[in-house]
Amino acid sequence: MSEIRFYHLFTQSLEQALPAILTKALSTGRKIIVRLPDPKAVEHFDDHLWTYHPEGFLPHGAAGDGYEEKQPILLTDKAENPNGADMIVLGDIQAVPENVADFALCCDFLNGQNEDFVAAARLRWKAYKDAGHSVTYWQQTENGGWEQKA
Repeated sequence: MSEIRFYHLFTQSLEQALPAILTKALSTGRKIIVRLPDPKAVEHFDDHLWTYHPEGFLPHGAAGDGYEEKQPILLTDKAENPNGADMIVLGDIQAVPENVADFALCCDFLNGQNEDFVAAARLRWKAYKDAGHSVTYWQQTENGGWEQKA
């Protein structure tokens, strides 16, 4: 079964919080899929990860760009795993991904300012638990860090 971590965004957007999580995961040798809701979001995050920090970038690719299997981080809007990732990050995904059990770790981000997203996250939490996954809840602190609450 997978380890599922819910990350409840309060003080930062996904765009602001994601690079730190990805940087930490890469430093441990993980390969990562970032699943986003649509091609426009993939394009946006593709641009963002190249430019979010003036002194660096996160090595990554987007599905359809080629060499997907070689990417340490692959952005996609589909349920796929061409780079053999052991971690999936879900950004603004409303349903349980059909392939979540293919990953050792799933980081499921939810926008704490959007009640529809929170309601959908509650349904995903229940579905993950019912499927036998280990589920934890992390709340964003005022300084942008994370504190485990459940």
